[in-house]
Formats: sequence, structure tokens, C-alpha cells
Amino acid sequence: MANVTFSSPRMGKDVTVYAIAGDRGTVLAVAKQHKIPIPFDCQDGECGSCLVEVTHLNPTTTYGKYGIALTEKEKEMLKQLGKITKEEIVNAEVNDMPPRHRLACQCFVRNEDILVTFEGDETLPVQTPHISHAAKRFTGGIEIGSLSEFLGYAVKVEEDAALHFDGLADQMAACGNSEVAALFRQLAGFSRLHLAEAQARAGTLDHDVVVPPDYVWPDHATPERTSLLAGDPALTRLDGLRAALQGERRGYEFYLSVAAKSQDEDIIAMAKLFVREEAEHVKVLEAWITREEWAANHPEPEPASAS
Repeated sequence: MANVTFSSPRMGKDVTVYAIAGDRGTVLAVAKQHKIPIPFDCQDGECGSCLVEVTHLNPTTTYGKYGIALTEKEKEMLKQLGKITKEEIVNAEVNDMPPRHRLACQCFVRNEDILVTFEGDETLPVQTPHISHAAKRFTGGIEIGSLSEFLGYAVKVEEDAALHFDGLADQMAACGNSEVAALFRQLAGFSRLHLAEAQARAGTLDHDVVVPPDYVWPDHATPERTSLLAGDPALTRLDGLRAALQGERRGYEFYLSVAAKSQDEDIIAMAKLFVREEAEHVKVLEAWITREEWAANHPEPEPASAS
């Protein structure tokens, strides 16, 4: 069982699909099934048109030879395209380390979550990510004038997200919803990791001076706050993940809007780093949601009772 996320500048947004591992389905077969526009021609590893970049999203996965085996056709075509090195070939054959680039028609989906990136048809225009009207107003009308001020905003976003998820976890535990409480504890932990990264980038920044107060944000709430305000014993993991995804998307749009609106090259460069990181957070949550939705729609059958 695997979540496969497809990403391309020719697509308006990334698409995550659920694939059943072990059915000999290739990445290209999964893409065609879900109308993902990966270019292809021969479908036999001889033309190189379906070149993709594969990122393994679970670093703890143990990759077996069966999962990453390179066919001779694929190996030869990747060498011709200049997309594989001698070291990568050795790592794949000896150390079971997957190479960065693959041919979608030769790469089989296994029991691991992956991100498949491709350039797509160069004749099609690049589709930029959608920025909502709300994203343009996240700064509360205050123009971010310096890199330190931007980093102050970033620290506030991640700090508030961690506190918010911790609060939701406490509320869920208080009303007896231990499963969703555990989920929010996990999400709070992720937010604290993001906060540590933002604080590291901010260095010796005086947070008390540049971290913006609540009132500069629309509705007095930072973008990664979810719409959940109180504990609900009926809330499911899927509900919680969907709310968290909404917050992550708003955070992504905030950083994207800063990168698009700022005139300062240092702010633009730093904002783009946060855009890439938030995009990864969104992909992970979308993958979790896809898995939860599949499990909800395919419940395990009740064991037969002994007669």
C-alpha cells in the first residue's frame, strides 16, 4: 500500500493517489489510471520520454533489491540521458540505494510513499499555484520591510501552530477522544520542529521586538491555525487531518504571497525556502488523508464467528 504524489509545473496542484503495492503496476500505469500527464511514448524503456525524479518520503523505509531493481534498458537509457552516475548504479546494485531519476514505465510502485516529479509537456504553459484572496491580506496591511521582520512572522506562525495543536490535544483528551488527541500531539511535535528551524534561521533575532502580535493578522489568527476551536468527542482522525491540511495550505499561501509581493531579494529568497518546506508539509498531510480515506472506504471484514 502506497501513496504516490505527482508534482509538475504543468499541473495546477500536486495530486496524491493511493496505489496498491505488489500488483506489478508501474509509476506510469498509476499515472495513466489517474490521468496524470506524464509524457510517454514507447512504454518499454527505450525512448526516455517518461523520465521522472522519485523521492522516497519515508526515510526509515528499508529498500529491497526487488523494489528498486533497474532493468538493463532503464540503466542504459538513464546513462544516455546523463541522469545516472556510476556511483548511483553501484549504490543501486550493491547498497540497495534507489537512484534519483527513473523511467516511469520501468519503476514499479512498492510499499512506500513516494513523490514523483516530472517536467511534462514543454508546449503547455506552466501553471502557477493558486493564491487565495485571503493570502494577500495575511500581513494585516503591514508591509514586511526587512528580513528580520519576515523571520519574526515565520517564528510566530510556527509557534502559534504548535500551541494551537497542543491546546486541541488537551481538549480532545479531556472529552475522551484519545485517538485524535494523539494525532494533535503528533502535529504539535511537527510544528515545534518547524519552529526550531525558523528560530535557527532567525539566529539572535530579538523575538520580542519583531514577532508580530495577534492583531496584525486577519481575525487575529495566524495562518496555520485550524478552524477547530473546541474539543469534540465525535471528531475523527480524518476530520483532524483535513483541518490541519487547511492550516498548512494557508501557511503555504502566506509564504508564497510574501515571495510574490516583496521587493527585497533577501526576503524573497528566504520566503521561497519556506514555500518549499510548506509544500512538503502539505504533501505529507495529503498522503495521510488519502490513506485514511482509503481505510474508511475499505473497512476490514468482520471475522466469521465460529458456529
